[in-house]
Amino acid sequence: MPPVRHPDAPAPGELLGAHYGQCFGCGGDQPHGLHLEARAGEGVSLTAEFTVQPAHQGAPGLAHGGVLASALDETLGSLNWLLRTIAVTGRLETDFVRPVPVGTTLHLEAEVTAVAGRKIYSTATGRVGGPEGPVAVRADALFIEVKVDHFVDHGRQEEIQAAMNDPDQVRRARAFEVNP
Repeated sequence: MPPVRHPDAPAPGELLGAHYGQCFGCGGDQPHGLHLEARAGEGVSLTAEFTVQPAHQGAPGLAHGGVLASALDETLGSLNWLLRTIAVTGRLETDFVRPVPVGTTLHLEAEVTAVAGRKIYSTATGRVGGPEGPVAVRADALFIEVKVDHFVDHGRQEEIQAAMNDPDQVRRARAFEVNP
């Protein structure tokens, strides 16, 4: 089925913010993280960007492929904010088209292409040199909708408790309470 943007989703252009401060992809408290920033787009789409830092390199002066895959995964996962659905990555298929040098800002675009029950299908591209620049990476993903208990049952107790004590984290979790 075609995806449907939730009526309470962030407005187009709105910064989505981090879902958890310690998240490697979007968390501001993660010193070597990507600090990826995503903005809601039209429909069920978004744009995001991050700048490749020296801590993100694999080969000398180039982004590590796993870091690029993480950026794609984070970007694709952020789409679930627009559906107001809690979901985890089930599959991530990544194509590395060209190297991404350290210091480069990767411009990402992503959209949900279909929803089937608990399955959410999405696609993303990452470009260098600006939103119209050449494609460096792309990915297709399958996310699976889960209940919040998934994280409580499988996460480390210390981090779960810290998140539950964080007023910002509680506010974000309440945003999803409309989901059955």
